[in-house]
Amino acid sequence: MEANTMEKTVESMQVSVVDITETAGYDQRATKRILRKLDWHIIPFILCFLDRTNIGNARLDHLEKDLGLHGLQYNDCLAILFPFYIAAEIPSNIMMKRIRPSIWLTFIMVGWSACMIGQGFVKDYSGLMATRTFLGLCEGGLFPGVNYYITQWYCRHECGFRMAMFFSAATLAGAFGGILARGIAEMSGVGGLGAWSWIFILEGLLSIVVSFSAYWAINDYPAAATFLRDDERVEVLRRLRADSGDLSEAFDMKYVWQAIGDWKIWVHMCIFIAGFCPIYSFALFSPTIIKGMGYTANNAQLMSVPPYVCACFFTIVASYAADRVKQRGVFLLGFQLIALAGFGLLAGTSSTSSQYGGLVMAAIGIYPQIPLSMAWNSGNIGGSLKRGTGIAMQVMGGNCGGIVASYVYLSRDGPRYIKGHSILIGFIG
Repeated sequence: MEANTMEKTVESMQVSVVDITETAGYDQRATKRILRKLDWHIIPFILCFLDRTNIGNARLDHLEKDLGLHGLQYNDCLAILFPFYIAAEIPSNIMMKRIRPSIWLTFIMVGWSACMIGQGFVKDYSGLMATRTFLGLCEGGLFPGVNYYITQWYCRHECGFRMAMFFSAATLAGAFGGILARGIAEMSGVGGLGAWSWIFILEGLLSIVVSFSAYWAINDYPAAATFLRDDERVEVLRRLRADSGDLSEAFDMKYVWQAIGDWKIWVHMCIFIAGFCPIYSFALFSPTIIKGMGYTANNAQLMSVPPYVCACFFTIVASYAADRVKQRGVFLLGFQLIALAGFGLLAGTSSTSSQYGGLVMAAIGIYPQIPLSMAWNSGNIGGSLKRGTGIAMQVMGGNCGGIVASYVYLSRDGPRYIKGHSILIGFIG
């Protein structure tokens, strides 16, 4: 009841504020100052919502041996997350609209942090499957939720760069995960737990610490933003209304069904399947692939860092450039070609240096595609509820690719994994 009252109050504020047709004194320079202010208050916090694929690092620290996994059981534990992740996405974005971002994002963050910590204490295959199931349910609303949240603050042509900043945080999480895993390798046996257990526990504890401040740190909507002056709130809302026109911001389930029936969103879902399959394959298996090149487990953890750093840089630069020229398709095509070249090197050469170079190229090619495609889709969907549903549908498609990714690289195909690289070439092509 309180949430509904809050939503109606915010909506009434939006209507009354944006009735002002023009805000005096806001030229291009003043508008840029407002955007910088938004960036400083919105972007830093959402960077804390890091998507975690640290099970790939944990694998090198004897996770399979300690849990007695054999055959495809490790791959099953990867795949079980995605059906529940997918099932949570549309309901989660509807809850974001119906409640408040500060409440909902805090709730799911606490939930997945607890699941992450729980993974550190499992003793067998069944325990890992159970914790991965609940991790999928809790984490499923994160990526579509944050991207929807961004669209509530920025105009369409400004969203791509901000989405890239969020997604680049996931690439930095991969880099940080490799460094962290290397350090935690020395904790093997502490408290009677393996190093892989401590990877899950420490990252989960870090997330818990961040989640404690989430409720107070997140500003729900521009109309209620405490860091903006009254005239700045007026200008932000005026720009958003001018960008979206007369499209409805009301909560009505008919907009959910409109999104489900929109063929353009289904096309973007297919694009995301082809984009996320290589990304999840890379995130889950790159430490294993690097170890197959001849590196020790500890060195493989460290060598997994540079590809993510390069991917982060190109993700931000590409989305910034695409926002400036207001073109995304040509950038998507260019990075697909880079990814094809990278996986081609991985599959076609036995030279360690060439394979590693191919791995870096693959990372540079696949990661920028996601925020580019996300911004392209969200910019063509009108109305906040339809947009939130459409974004969730797009990410659902991507996570269908995650199910496939869990079985792309099989132990029997190592150490070269030529079959897996070839499958990803087919997906990208």
